[in-house]
Amino acid sequence: MLDSSQYSSRRQEQKDKMNDVKLAVLGGEGTGKSESIYSKHLYLEGKQLNLEIYDPCSQPQKAKFSLTSELHWADGFVIVYDISDRSSFAFAKALIYRIREPQTSHCKRAVGSAVLLVGNKRDLCHVREVGWEEGQKLALDNQCQFCELSAADQSLEVQMMFTRIIKDILTNFKLKEKRRPSGSKSMAKLINNVFGKRRKSV
Repeated sequence: MLDSSQYSSRRQEQKDKMNDVKLAVLGGEGTGKSESIYSKHLYLEGKQLNLEIYDPCSQPQKAKFSLTSELHWADGFVIVYDISDRSSFAFAKALIYRIREPQTSHCKRAVGSAVLLVGNKRDLCHVREVGWEEGQKLALDNQCQFCELSAADQSLEVQMMFTRIIKDILTNFKLKEKRRPSGSKSMAKLINNVFGKRRKSV
């Protein structure tokens, strides 16, 4: 049985863990991504967050991909495609399907993860190959957020994009915390299962 100090320590550990946000940025070659790992402390909605952004080397679009490590690591995903390159949109679609497919249910965290689909290079509208409506439909069909922007020119929009997905992740954290039964309720349920319901005293 935990004493009060151990209980407080464990609760604090859980709280600190909730404030860790891990985000994976995925997309094909030439979508405007670069290989990087970022760590940043920021305040959002009155909370201090430890943000980690994993941006792996852009995946070759013709290669077989599994995303196994990303699915287990990330709390949310930003999927990027180039609006002037239809093949990058097809690859983004495959990434989303991989994240959402039932076969990944062994990684329950991935199926319900926050996902933001981003159409990059909006400044190349004159050579657009993927319509805004197509991106919006793909996002709606797969319970994703969606936006278009030009990452190279619109730093404020990029910042807003990350704020948007982080808020979705925090919402998921809150929902999971509400679904988790408290220790006292779990113990009461265990006792009832073993000994039967408590009888009223006479």
